[in-house]
Amino acid sequence: MSVSARFSAEALELARKLGTSTLFEASGLPTSAVDPAVRPVWAGASVAGSAYPVECAPGDNLAIHVAMEKAPRGSILVVATGGFVAGYWGEVLTVAAEASGVAGLVIDGGVRDIAALTARRFPVFTRRISVRGTIKASVPSAGQPISFTGTPVATGDLVVADDDGVIVIPAAQAEATLAKGQARADKEAIMMQQLSEGRSTLELLSLAQWSQR
Repeated sequence: MSVSARFSAEALELARKLGTSTLFEASGLPTSAVDPAVRPVWAGASVAGSAYPVECAPGDNLAIHVAMEKAPRGSILVVATGGFVAGYWGEVLTVAAEASGVAGLVIDGGVRDIAALTARRFPVFTRRISVRGTIKASVPSAGQPISFTGTPVATGDLVVADDDGVIVIPAAQAEATLAKGQARADKEAIMMQQLSEGRSTLELLSLAQWSQR
């Protein structure tokens, strides 16, 4: 995995290990989770890295090609398309991303060449799959802040994506969120050990009064 310029390899590995559900709860930020309709192309895909936001015009992927030249190595492209469904990304851009050090893609508009993306194990998270091609005529923005399905995204924010979903944590809050996430994971590990020893969730979560109802 390429190392994002903003986050250490250790921080990114921890983010992937903790996962999106734990980090979302630890962040305390309701808007950090993107639309749950954005799903991994292949089961088991996971990635963590610095966001590089991109805005495409509907049915136009030129901004993605521009972003590929500008994004720092280790970046995850977060591409807003206004929800217009088309195949903005496929095998050609995947090969280009691997060569340029882009670590993954999160997009709300659609991708294609799914067999190739799966075979290459390139992390792609998308709302739709579409055979429809795109034009190359305009670049609304590359590297500028965007709203992605209602989640604010700026260059350098922490993106974590896995089978549970996609989250974006503001860069200024990433370190604290990782620390809180680790504390949450440690607490849950103790709870699961206690459960394996016969204690109940009602007891451990101080909900025992409900067992009498």
